[in-house]
Amino acid sequence: MMKSRSTHVAGRRVKQACPAVLALLGCCGPVAAAGPHDIEFVSEHLPEVAMDHRYAALPVWPSETEAPWQFTAQAGYSATRTGELELSGPTFSMAVHRSLHPGWKLSGFAFFDDLQFSGRNDHRPLDVGFAANVPLSLPADAVFKDLQGSAREYGMGVSLSHAIEDGWLGGWRWTAGALWQQLDLSNYSSPYMVLAGPSAGAIGTIDYSLNWSFTTPFAGISRPFALGRWTLEPRFLVAVPLPRRGVQGRITGDAFDLSGNSADNGHSKHYGDPSPVIGMVVRYEPWGLEVDVGAALSEALLEPLNHEGIDQNIALSVAWQF
Repeated sequence: MMKSRSTHVAGRRVKQACPAVLALLGCCGPVAAAGPHDIEFVSEHLPEVAMDHRYAALPVWPSETEAPWQFTAQAGYSATRTGELELSGPTFSMAVHRSLHPGWKLSGFAFFDDLQFSGRNDHRPLDVGFAANVPLSLPADAVFKDLQGSAREYGMGVSLSHAIEDGWLGGWRWTAGALWQQLDLSNYSSPYMVLAGPSAGAIGTIDYSLNWSFTTPFAGISRPFALGRWTLEPRFLVAVPLPRRGVQGRITGDAFDLSGNSADNGHSKHYGDPSPVIGMVVRYEPWGLEVDVGAALSEALLEPLNHEGIDQNIALSVAWQF
C-alpha cells in the first residue's frame, strides 16, 4: 500500500525532531529515579540530621584529670544525602573546662558548622504544606534541577559534668547543660519542573530558607575504660531543641508567589525533634587525641531509621584535649 503524502511528511518531521529532543535531554542531564518522599519531607530532614551531628560532637566530655583547666578543640565532617540532594561540610567547636571539686567540672563551649546544599536533577514528588491554594495540581511528580544554598549553625553553651566514684554507677560519669544555637538556611532553594499530571510543564522555584534560634537542654552519660595508654568511652546523650517549629517555605511559579509556615497552615511542627545520639570514643591519652568511631557508626546506621528518606549519612569527629 502506498503511503499518503501527509503521512510521509509527518514521518519526516518526527525524524528531524528526534535529534533536537535528544540534544535537549542531553543538556538537561540524566534524571534520577523518583524518590518515595516529597521535597518538603526531605528538605526538613537534611538540616535536622545535621543538627543531630552537632549534638553528637558537643565538646562536653572533659577527660578525667586533676589539672585545674582543660581545653578541647574539635573538628569534623558532616554529610547527608537523599536521592541526588546532599548537605555536607566541616564542623568546628572549642571548649574550656574548669575543675570545681574532685570529680566535678564546669565547661563552656562554642561551635560553628559551615555546610553547603548541592544536587541536580533530583526526581521526587512536589508537595507544599506551608501554603494553601497553590495553583498547581499537587502532589505531582517533579524534577528539582539545582539545589543551592548553605546551612550555617553556630552557638554556645555551658555544661556540668561529674565522675561518679561510688555505688552501682561507680566509674560512670554524667554531663548536663544547655546551649543556644542559631540555624541559618540561606538560599536553600531549587528550580522545579512538574513532569506529570494536570500541571505538567509548570516551572518555578521552591525555597526553604529560614533563620531560627533554639534553646537546647541536653544530658548524657558515659563510661571510660582505661586500656594502658588508650581509653574507650561509650557515650549516650539526648538533646531537646526548643521551641519546635514548622517548615518555613516559599514557592513561585507562573503568576504566583506564596510563602508560609506548615504549622500555621494546620500541619505538625517537626523542626526540633528530640535527638538521642550514641558515641564510642577512642582516645590516645599521651596526646589527648580522640576519635568518635561510635557516632560515625550510629549516625550511619540509625539516623536513616530516625529520619526516613535519608540514603547516606556520615558524621566524623576528631577532638584534641590539652
